[in-house]
Amino acid sequence: MARLSNRIFGEVARPTNSKSMKVVRLFSEKPVHLREEIHSYYPRHIETGKLMMKLREYGLYRDEHADFKEEMDRMRALRGKPKHIRKTKAQREQEAASQQT
Repeated sequence: MARLSNRIFGEVARPTNSKSMKVVRLFSEKPVHLREEIHSYYPRHIETGKLMMKLREYGLYRDEHADFKEEMDRMRALRGKPKHIRKTKAQREQEAASQQT
């Protein structure tokens, strides 16, 4: 009767050793890819970064490293050495065609 009761309620029907019970326990748990504490373990770095950039645009957050990079670019442009922007192949070909005519 105990074996029938165990089978009805999804428990192990026959007495088993600890290794087999570990397998039974693993299969009775929720799958790993569906467990909330596993798949949302890492913080949301991308969303947080975008939020901080938006707050910086509004003036509510100061990013000292980004401020430093902008200041260096501004000073470089004032010296007459702006950042080099590489042209695409199509733009170079278009310039070459316009210079030939």
